[in-house]
Amino acid sequence: MSYIILGIDPGIADTGFGVIEKDEKGNLKCLDYGSIQTKAGLEMSDRLNSLNKELKQIIKKYRPNLIAVEQLFFCKNVKTALVVGQARGVILLSAKQSGVRTVEFTPLQIKQAVSSYGKASKLQVQKMVKILLNLKEIPRPDDAADALATAICAVNSCNA
Repeated sequence: MSYIILGIDPGIADTGFGVIEKDEKGNLKCLDYGSIQTKAGLEMSDRLNSLNKELKQIIKKYRPNLIAVEQLFFCKNVKTALVVGQARGVILLSAKQSGVRTVEFTPLQIKQAVSSYGKASKLQVQKMVKILLNLKEIPRPDDAADALATAICAVNSCNA
């Protein structure tokens, strides 16, 4: 039986998502990835509502067994941290309302799970995502690659 994991890299302008499948032999396959984008000129409530709607469509389409979300670990700009925190709240609520189990990981945990080195560069993680999922190229945008890495972390950490 296969197991589907949805990884999410939260943001307000761009929320990365990545969907992977683990088959009964333990092989990983990328099903989809991309970015949910919201328009900068909209009211915050409209942007959060848009994120909610699009995320629920992705959940409905792929019916994941598990949703993995990157935690907000550190942010130099307090305003940015608050906005990303609002996006994370919507993401966690959308997952809960969909009835899908959700797990959260820090960037350090994700880097370690994917590259075996907690201080790996963004490029090192992206290259490992490409290798682990047997992709022809590094996933773009960066948010999508981060979301796929989050999903891979869940596979390695949750015995998915």
